[in-house]
Amino acid sequence: MIHLAEIDSENWRIPLRVAQDQEKYVADTFSILARAYAFRKEGSKALLVYDDETPVGMVMYYECKEMGEYIFCELLIDERYQRNGYGKKATALVLDAMRADGKFYKVCLCYIEGNNAAKQLYEGFGFSEIDRDGDEIIMEMEL
Repeated sequence: MIHLAEIDSENWRIPLRVAQDQEKYVADTFSILARAYAFRKEGSKALLVYDDETPVGMVMYYECKEMGEYIFCELLIDERYQRNGYGKKATALVLDAMRADGKFYKVCLCYIEGNNAAKQLYEGFGFSEIDRDGDEIIMEMEL
């Protein structure tokens, strides 16, 4: 069963990474943890994605009170577990957590142009492009 778990002193060093050709699109786990720390005052959540007891990925999001929305800023599925639906299931769990939290009714995210897998994943959930910033495509959806 796919579930999200808090990162703690026991699991923060789990070796997860994407394929080398995907590194330009996805932050590594230590960068995700650093970003979560930097955004801790904004209610950041960095979580591991598990399939039962097996860690398969990591996600991160935080609250943007100024814009009245959640920022879903990181989704990493380890290269060994890609193409098994984990990204889709993890995204659904993150969106469910945001809905349950209920502070905001919008989610914003971005992906790097050329990352067609991310584009298809997010469009499948109802995200639509609202802007561009260099090579970043900014998307948004209502919860």
